[in-house]
Amino acid sequence: MSSTAIVVGSGPNGLAAAARLARAGLSVTVLEAASTIGGGARSSEYLLPGLLHDHCSAVHPMVVASPFFQQLQLPGLRWKAPEIDCVHPLDDGSAGAFMRSFDETEKALGVDGRRWRQVFEPIAKHFDDLFSDISQPIIRVPRHPITLAGFGLRAAPPATLLARMWTTPQAKALWAGVAAHAFWRLDQPLTSAVGSTLTAAAHAHGWLVAEGGSQTIADALVADIVANGGRIETGVNVTSRRDLPSHDVLMLDVSPAAALSILGDEMPSRVARAYRRFSYGPGAFKIDFAVDGGVPWTADAAHRAGTVHLGGTLEEVAATELLVHKGAMPERPFVLVGQQYLADPSRSVGDVHPVWTYAHVPNGYTGDATEAIISQLERFAPGFRERIVAMAVRSTTEMSVYNPNYVGGDIIGGAGSPLQTVFRPRIAIDPYATGVSGVYLCSASTPPGAGAHGMCGANAAARAIKHSM
Repeated sequence: MSSTAIVVGSGPNGLAAAARLARAGLSVTVLEAASTIGGGARSSEYLLPGLLHDHCSAVHPMVVASPFFQQLQLPGLRWKAPEIDCVHPLDDGSAGAFMRSFDETEKALGVDGRRWRQVFEPIAKHFDDLFSDISQPIIRVPRHPITLAGFGLRAAPPATLLARMWTTPQAKALWAGVAAHAFWRLDQPLTSAVGSTLTAAAHAHGWLVAEGGSQTIADALVADIVANGGRIETGVNVTSRRDLPSHDVLMLDVSPAAALSILGDEMPSRVARAYRRFSYGPGAFKIDFAVDGGVPWTADAAHRAGTVHLGGTLEEVAATELLVHKGAMPERPFVLVGQQYLADPSRSVGDVHPVWTYAHVPNGYTGDATEAIISQLERFAPGFRERIVAMAVRSTTEMSVYNPNYVGGDIIGGAGSPLQTVFRPRIAIDPYATGVSGVYLCSASTPPGAGAHGMCGANAAARAIKHSM
């Protein structure tokens, strides 16, 4: 009789864990509290009929590079690329921009183009090898030590220090916007890690979107799970392990706080203490817009970019992120704008387009950032307000209701502090182990962290298979 496994949570990591376990021959059941599967990888026409919005995760260079997805080769997943991957406009109408091609990026960045290439090309050339190492826990022997060492030189400095590699405000701001994906103050060590990873991924694969929305990633994983005998149940809220049927393996695609609540006294005190100390990062305040004619950007390149970062100069982005880190709401928050429809026109309805945005705000922010986000769009796209056909707001509180893993609106599974960048959710040889036999944490609060790449779940499942066979 095959071993049984229960997976709590159907985000990309929970589904990745389930897929790997099902392919290994375990009898797998996925339990999801929501009525739809996918966690952060959900999409719907909830704003206007036919207008497709991604609910959270939207751009997926790490999925394409993921060893797990490369191994599965899931049918039905088609990737689409915008003409320009990322643009960061400035107040004078200029902008920094990068494309997948280093040649085109070098031209776009002018005098800083060559230095941009020198910084990122060595790690972009070997990005899949790099990601196969950095998508694993830190305490291990790397397979590609030279590539990893080169990445370390770029990842270790504060983002504000690495920014000195460039001289123009456009290149510096472009870098600051990518580095700000770390959701942490940019003057701290290791705040170049996320930015270096995302930039190298862009040049290796492009900042791609899934045709038909991020939901197709979750749907493809579900199809693979079911094809290998697994089951999916929605509307099942797991609050205690005692509520679950008998099982040999339990995978928890939940926050450390939720895992502690589910396991209760079963969890050893040393692990419980670490989970209680686990800290969460700033929140995301999200607005989805339906926009007639698209965003009227002042910077021409932004009209062709899948992602646009709004935050002004390097100095302004760094100051804004510091304020958020200290729990203060900036007047001009850092705003990310997704124009996925440029790569995937099927998401639009005629000349009405879905525009995806969120701002960095303090964790648990209870105010309304709607006007601040619209003002930032107006700053770089005058006349935007008049083009809004409809919009839907999701505050930090609503984010944590939409997905309980988003504690206080934290969409990356935990604070991006230097310690938690290297060790999450605790310092341990096996960070997925909960200290309870057969039970593993597999959410974005484990290595390698946030993203729809599925590696947190795949790594945890590999350990479960090793110990259950």
